[in-house]
Amino acid sequence: MATVAAGTIEDEARAVRAMMRYVDEGDFVTRRYVSQGREINTGTYSDHEVIIRDGMPIRDHFSLDTHGFTIARSTSAVSDFRDKAEVERIYEREVEADVLRLTDADKCVARGWLLRTSGDLSEHASKKVKGYTHQGGLQPPAGEAHVDVSTATAQRMAEATYAQAFPDGPGFSRFLITSHWRTFSLPPQDMPLALCDGRTSFGGEEKTNTLMVVDEFPEGDALTAPVEGEENLLAATIFSYHPSHRWWYFAGMERHDVLLFKFHDSNHDVTWRCPHSAFFDGSATNPNPRESIECRSVAFWE
Repeated sequence: MATVAAGTIEDEARAVRAMMRYVDEGDFVTRRYVSQGREINTGTYSDHEVIIRDGMPIRDHFSLDTHGFTIARSTSAVSDFRDKAEVERIYEREVEADVLRLTDADKCVARGWLLRTSGDLSEHASKKVKGYTHQGGLQPPAGEAHVDVSTATAQRMAEATYAQAFPDGPGFSRFLITSHWRTFSLPPQDMPLALCDGRTSFGGEEKTNTLMVVDEFPEGDALTAPVEGEENLLAATIFSYHPSHRWWYFAGMERHDVLLFKFHDSNHDVTWRCPHSAFFDGSATNPNPRESIECRSVAFWE
């Protein structure tokens, strides 16, 4: 995997100082509970001031296999991303085509989409649902340094996805799990997405964070009580602060801009992951609430 070179055009990029939330070091139960319109983490987290550089003026500089992320132009036939039926009908096929175009993989399977907004979700969250699935819904921005899968989760996800989608396929030599991320609110947005150069993501402590999809949050000791089979549940990777982390964002993203970034690439000869987080951009003038759509997928090389 390549290393970060000093004295490049990256050092000349405009930079903002912002607070980034990281999980604290130490040994404690780490879980992320999600229900309609709400998300909470167990454990303890702290905010650290970091430098986040604006990559928009040098957008063509960023490479998926070097930085772990890239930005590209991508039009969509979806006229209203708030229209769930329209998104369900159109968007996942568009994402699959984009991923194939941007990676040269042989096959791609979308694994579901989600809307996020920095707007007020209190009324939405108050509407009780049974059987919440954490797919095709509306959630707040994820505001801590993380990658959505652990290595074990990534391997299980890739194997299960390929077996289900291509039962007669020859098998795969490489898989890549990514997020395809688009904001559809007008720029500038108040809480854009920050992306960590994957080459710089290995300095600090990291933990797995088990995903718990629930209708109602447990309370008190029940939040961290033992759960049978937890080791087989979906889990993210969360990061503790380290000064080597090199953060980027793309100010003023528009509807036709998409970020593609790595959750896990089985080829570790290239940059294979990209921590990310929402952050409050205090440099934005009269910002709009962020509204975005993200769609994860698994690409395969056979």
